Amino acid sequence: MEQACMWREPWNLAFLAEPEEVSGLRRIVRFRLEGWGLREATDAAQLCVSELVSNIITPVGPGTPATLAVSMNGVRLRIEVHDPDTRALPTLLDANADSEGGRGMALVDAVADRWGVELGADRKVTWCELETDLARPEGHTVGPGTLRAVALLDLYGAGCLASGPRKPGRAAAEELAIAAITDFLHWTSAHGCDADEVLDRAQVRHDAESEGFEVSSTSGRWRS
Repeated sequence: MEQACMWREPWNLAFLAEPEEVSGLRRIVRFRLEGWGLREATDAAQLCVSELVSNIITPVGPGTPATLAVSMNGVRLRIEVHDPDTRALPTLLDANADSEGGRGMALVDAVADRWGVELGADRKVTWCELETDLARPEGHTVGPGTLRAVALLDLYGAGCLASGPRKPGRAAAEELAIAAITDFLHWTSAHGCDADEVLDRAQVRHDAESEGFEVSSTSGRWRS
């Protein structure tokens, strides 16, 4: 059976380059990356988004229409900011701690694996790429919960092979996960458990672990 994978679909978001927009973009990036299982990259990604957007606000001007695009380039996380000004190019300055400006791209250069600028006829794309813990683009970062889930889905999928051909790729992985969850709910009901309560407790545990907490399996309390 093909191992369960995570497809990370590229996404983009149009926005106006205003100072008050930066915090919202940072939150969106964190939410998306946590959904992609790339929580370890969120701090660096948020910093890069802040600096790339600020690099439009200052030299190009507030209110400039722009686009944030996030995708995977192999196992690297790629962040792009598009804007219509092909003249104001980002510059890497040797800015010291007392400098009032010029530190943005120095910060990006410090945390990113690489960065650059692409010029088109009517737009500029400033991009950077961050290293991740992925061994392959559609793989999972190493984590005990993810590893247990992959192992369980491998076993479960082996028992479902007799049911006929399944859709390839992401659709197959999602259907297999849904089938496994459904069967577990049947098991809880057959043993006199409340399926809705089980789902609620699982969601609470998932959310807590995503925020870096450990949840006791008996009390449901959070431990940092």
